[in-house]
Amino acid sequence: MSLYEHVVISRPDISSTQVEEMVESLSKKITNLGGSVAKVEYWGLRNLAYRMNKNRKAHYSLLQVEAPAGALHEIERQHRINEDILRYMTIRVDAFDPEPSTILAKREERKRREKRD
Repeated sequence: MSLYEHVVISRPDISSTQVEEMVESLSKKITNLGGSVAKVEYWGLRNLAYRMNKNRKAHYSLLQVEAPAGALHEIERQHRINEDILRYMTIRVDAFDPEPSTILAKREERKRREKRD
């Protein structure tokens, strides 16, 4: 099985709990298709670089997935059908990074700076 990083960008008008539920169901689907999810990160509601379907913001989620290629093809097919998902991207990686992603690391650093001030 291959290792993948899968980023999902979903509509801003759904709540963060709905996004978390969507990611949980996505994790269950991956598990049912013979894969496993190593790590899930919710990056929050962020500004988009450009408008997507008249939206200026979106919810970002990252999943680190170990699964066969067929399972990822099925997940991507379901993403194309789901109206709540604006974009998705899957990248094959050689190994998972155990550290938090750059986005979460910056957020934690910002929180620490605010506490000091």
